Amino acid sequence: MTTRQFTPDALRAILREAAGLDEGTPADGALDVSFQDLGLESLALLETGGRIEREYGITLDDGALLEAETPRALVDLVNAHLAAAAA
Repeated sequence: MTTRQFTPDALRAILREAAGLDEGTPADGALDVSFQDLGLESLALLETGGRIEREYGITLDDGALLEAETPRALVDLVNAHLAAAAA
């Protein structure tokens, strides 16, 4: 069985919808910039997490979601959950 992957582009699309980010953020060269430096508050991240959960059929712990301080960390977190769900 193939594990579905969560990509930086998928994160960017969800962040545009959930947090109203403009084109070009954060997946374009900003994978290691903190969400705080990108101007995202915890409420926007929780909304992002909710959208990811609905779209990908996984459950993300709010604490783990907020501990993912960069887009790369969030992509890695989601992919770990997707791999576990596929196992």
